[in-house]
Amino acid sequence: MPRDLKEKTLESKALMAATIDGDERVIATAQRIVKSLGSNKDITKDMILILSNFDNRLSTMSDLIQSDETAKTLSRLDSSEKLILRWNTNPHDSLPWEESPNEAADYLRAVDDILRLTEDLAIDGDAGGEAAGETLEHAETLLQLAMSRLEDEFRHLLIQNTIPLDSDRLYGSIRRVSLSFASDMGETETVDDFESPVDEDRESGVDRESGDRGSLSAAAVASVDEDLSVELIHPDAVNDLRMIADRMLRSGYEKECCQVYSSVRRDVLDECLTILGVDRMSIEEVQRIEWKALDEKMKKWVQAVKVMIRVLLPGEKHLCEQVFGDSDLIREVCFAETAKGCLMQLLNFGEAVAIGQRSSEKLFRILDMYDALSGAMPDLQALFPDESGDFICTEAEGILKGLGEAACGTFAEFESAVQKETSRKPMQGGEIHPLTRYVMNYVRLLVDYSDSLNLLLGDDDKGGNARGEGNDADECMDGISPVGCRLVSLIAMLESNLEEKSKLYEDGAMQYIFLMNNILYIVQKVKDSELGTLLGDRWVRKRRGQVRQYATGYLRACWTKVLSCLRDEGLGGGGSSSNVSKVLLKERFKNFNLAFEDIYRTQTVWKVPDLQLREELRLSISDKVIPAYRSFMGRFGGHLESSRNAGKYIKYTAEDMEKLLLDLFEGYPGQLNHLRRKLST
Repeated sequence: MPRDLKEKTLESKALMAATIDGDERVIATAQRIVKSLGSNKDITKDMILILSNFDNRLSTMSDLIQSDETAKTLSRLDSSEKLILRWNTNPHDSLPWEESPNEAADYLRAVDDILRLTEDLAIDGDAGGEAAGETLEHAETLLQLAMSRLEDEFRHLLIQNTIPLDSDRLYGSIRRVSLSFASDMGETETVDDFESPVDEDRESGVDRESGDRGSLSAAAVASVDEDLSVELIHPDAVNDLRMIADRMLRSGYEKECCQVYSSVRRDVLDECLTILGVDRMSIEEVQRIEWKALDEKMKKWVQAVKVMIRVLLPGEKHLCEQVFGDSDLIREVCFAETAKGCLMQLLNFGEAVAIGQRSSEKLFRILDMYDALSGAMPDLQALFPDESGDFICTEAEGILKGLGEAACGTFAEFESAVQKETSRKPMQGGEIHPLTRYVMNYVRLLVDYSDSLNLLLGDDDKGGNARGEGNDADECMDGISPVGCRLVSLIAMLESNLEEKSKLYEDGAMQYIFLMNNILYIVQKVKDSELGTLLGDRWVRKRRGQVRQYATGYLRACWTKVLSCLRDEGLGGGGSSSNVSKVLLKERFKNFNLAFEDIYRTQTVWKVPDLQLREELRLSISDKVIPAYRSFMGRFGGHLESSRNAGKYIKYTAEDMEKLLLDLFEGYPGQLNHLRRKLST
């Protein structure tokens, strides 16, 4: 017992032991003692207990004290009640949190008073009797009214002070997220079907700016701070929200508080998804949508995942910490309930894509989605480190795995499609086949996803799906990455298919031109991109060697017959003028002219798109034909120049032929008549 209390107890005993005239003096003395003890409630109660043990007459003192406390309680309750009822009788008027913060503060103080009263009365229990019970019931009714009003005010403040997240602010954050991810927000360009060649002007690959909205205003960029977050609520309102939340939680209205907070903030995040172009769609709706529209939605999804997980949800979590900072459990539950809706909407779309029908044009978008979600997973797990977010993180990991499996499956189906493509229409002029353009542009784009594909295809190959057979298997032995090995195999499938397609041409020379064009195109696409690093110099050298072999095969198949007309054999006399048969000589010149003109008419229409290859072929032809023709003319031309109709047999000089050879492989018919020589008889 405290020292002061012991002294006052001795004083009380002295009073009881003394002979005092009249009960009034005892009561008067007791009242003075009570008055002196009024400043300390615990000591007062102890004193009452001590005094009540002495004489029943002292029970009057206890009644007086109890009456005094009840009066004070009722007075406090009455004052708080007036303020509560004043605002609750006008439910459509908001408390003046901004215009007159003092009045709002008075309201909160009244709530605090009622809270303290209910706590005190609850602690006293039955000691206060029936009157105290009625007072507690009345206080709890007032507290319920106050909580209802504060719930409305909490909702009103959340809605009125939400900072609008328009497209400028959100797309400004996309720009910042892009830099943070060290990758472009625009996504890979798709390739057309096998029958439609990819536009050469667009073959370079990736649309690097498809995620931007043009130039952003300074305000939009400034709205995103260094940690990528954006302001979600006006800062001045955060303190008011925190004070209301504190009263609601202390009053046992945490459920109502969380429901109001989560519902308002969920609506804000839903609106953000709409601005980002992510619509609420069922799995069935996603799978029914046509590709062009789905492609656009997949691009928007990639942007939305990055912005939502890297920008908006960290801001939401910070806001929860500000409003519910004193309660870890409430803070985490409110954040999880707020974020769950928008995240599940995003994940449902990802699931619909992952289990949807596979087609080659979807692969790049699927990989974009995989990369976006994979890159955001550490941030997502950091946002939900406790049990409240386990479900969301588990769902996201499942969707990520599904997208990876969809990418592997789509790639495997693309390999099969390349191998089995059986179009039977030969390309006019031996041009580059659409399949070659399609596959090589497809492969070049895949290189941008090497990191993800190495991970995915590496796991896929462990499952027994590794490619690499025959000659291309050797090219996968030099430490080449999983994606490099699969691309080597894929290009080998393309080359094998092209070999089959070359057989559609009846002209053997055309077969070689077709193969030269296509293999050289493949080599150039590899050499001029990251594919060169991926596949290596050895691979490139081997294909260049193939092109040279095809060129040699072309010369043999096409010009051997022409050059055979310039042989000396069969003309007689060892080339002497007296013994040469003019009949046979005329026949040789005639056959040479016919063979050459036939090649000219045919092969000027053939097309060799590559300038260097075209010039090298012309030079090779010239090196073989022109010296042989000049030599033949030198030995035998004089036998016919003096003959009648000599121009009919000797149509061209060596210089004429050199000019004519420059017309080969241009892709349009050449003209012969204007170069025909006019020789006099």
